[in-house]
Amino acid sequence: MTGHGSVRWGVNLPLPAGELIAHRATVEALPDLGYSDVWTGEGGGVDAFTPLAAAAAWQPRLRLGTGVVPVFTRGPGILAQTAAGLAELTTGDVLLGVGASVPAHTTALNGGAHERPLARVRDTVRFLKRALAGHPVGDDYDTLSAPGFHLGFVPERQPKVLVGALRPRMLGVAYDHGDGAVLNLLTAEDVPRVIAAGGGPRPGKETVVKLFVCPTRDASHARRAGRNFLGWILNQKPYHAFHEWLGRGDQLKESYERHTLGDRAGAAAALPDELVDALWLHGDPAAVRERIRAYLRPGVTTVLLYVANTPELHRSPDSLSGLLAELHG
Repeated sequence: MTGHGSVRWGVNLPLPAGELIAHRATVEALPDLGYSDVWTGEGGGVDAFTPLAAAAAWQPRLRLGTGVVPVFTRGPGILAQTAAGLAELTTGDVLLGVGASVPAHTTALNGGAHERPLARVRDTVRFLKRALAGHPVGDDYDTLSAPGFHLGFVPERQPKVLVGALRPRMLGVAYDHGDGAVLNLLTAEDVPRVIAAGGGPRPGKETVVKLFVCPTRDASHARRAGRNFLGWILNQKPYHAFHEWLGRGDQLKESYERHTLGDRAGAAAALPDELVDALWLHGDPAAVRERIRAYLRPGVTTVLLYVANTPELHRSPDSLSGLLAELHG
C-alpha cells in the first residue's frame, strides 16, 4: 500500500503557455519543484514520444510515461522499440501506458479499425512484456501476429507496461497482465471503487491517476474550457459506459442524447455544473492543491496533472514554474 509521502507527481506534456521548445527551462526545473515524472497522451495534437525524448535530453532524472498510446495506431514491435529507446535516454523509469482509446482517435484520425479492444490491449501487453524482457514474443495472440520480432537488446532499466483502464475487465488486464493502470476522468471518491474493481490495491503495481486541473479564479473561464472537453470525451462510448457504471447515467442522459444528435455545443451545455467541477479541478492554486490531495488514496502511486491554460498563464507565461510549485505545495 502506498503512503501519501511516497506518491510521485508528474505533469503532462505539452504544458500550456508556450510551444514545446519553450518547455525546456520548466522541465529542467521539475525535480526541484517536487515532480519526478513527465507524461504524454496521444490522440489529436502532438504525438506521445517526441516530447518525452526532448524531456529526457533536458532532464534525464525524470521518469517518462505515456498515458496513453492507442494500441490500434502503432504496431506492438514499434511500441517495444520506442519504449526501449527512451529507456536508454533517461536514468529514470519508462512507463509505457497503452490503451484502446476511442474510435474518434483510432479510426477517424488514423484510419485503423477499432475492433475487440479488450483482447487487443491484452495481447499488446503480453507481447510488450515478453519483448521488453528480451524473450521471443511467439505467436500466441488472438488479435495480432509478429512472431519474427525480437528486440535485440534488453534495456538496463526495463520499461513497465501500464494500461489505460476504466472498468473491471480492462482493470484486470492492467493488473493481471501488466504493471498497473492509468486511471482517468474520475472523482476522488471514485478512486477506491475503481482500484478495488481491479482487485487492488496491489503491492508492486502502479496506479497512476490523471487529473485535469485549471488553476484560475475565473470560474466562468474554467467551466467553459471544462465543458468543451468533457462534453466530447464523456460522450465517447468507453467513458460514457464508465460513468454509467459509476452511477452517473442520469446526470449524463441529456448530454448524451444531444451528442447522439450531433449537437456538440448542446452536449457540453447539458453537463451539470457539479459534474464539470468534479472532473475539471479549478479555483485558486491553493484550492486546486487541496483537491489534488484528495486523490492520494491507498494504492495510488502517481498523480499526473494535465494543466489547462488559464487567463493568468496567458498574461504571464513565465509564471508556469511557480504555479507548478504551488500545486505541489
